[in-house]
Amino acid sequence: MRHTGLSEMSKKEIILNKEKIEYDVRSSSRARCLRITIYPNGELAATLPRGMSFETLEEFIRQKANWILRKIRLAQKRKPSICLPKSGRKEYLKHKDQALELAKRKIEELNRAYNFQHKRISIRNQKTRWGSCSRNGSLNFNYKIVHLPEKYLNYIIVHELCHLKQFNHSKMFWNLVAEMVPNYKSIRKEFRNL
Repeated sequence: MRHTGLSEMSKKEIILNKEKIEYDVRSSSRARCLRITIYPNGELAATLPRGMSFETLEEFIRQKANWILRKIRLAQKRKPSICLPKSGRKEYLKHKDQALELAKRKIEELNRAYNFQHKRISIRNQKTRWGSCSRNGSLNFNYKIVHLPEKYLNYIIVHELCHLKQFNHSKMFWNLVAEMVPNYKSIRKEFRNL
């Protein structure tokens, strides 16, 4: 049976080794293969290519049960250095304007050293990305930047600003980042555990 009723994202439950696990499932026309992700907070998500049966996804998750449970437990044991709220539309709407003002202020402050030209600044509700820079020079940031300590916030803003000049992660790009965030390597390492 083909899954036709799955929305782009929905919540599901599955029993793995007698343990009930909740997960997000996304149906994507761009996905070429089944993919499962375990986020740093221990949440499980699956991406299902359109046309593939939901039963195939559940079987795939069951086959990976031991690995999934081990990764979830490891993630739950890790103590995040800061406490971030769960992603949700309510949280996003609550903090969107504050995040936009913060991003604008920080861009103005940190861009004095670079003087790069940018276009639109947007705030988004994303699960895994903190920021992005489009080829036309628009800057996008996750609303959760309002919860970040200064050093992480500065790193994100500088990272995206530098993409305005170097649309890559080359040595030249990182040299630009280092002008404002000389300890970017240690910050980036810490940041991966958030």
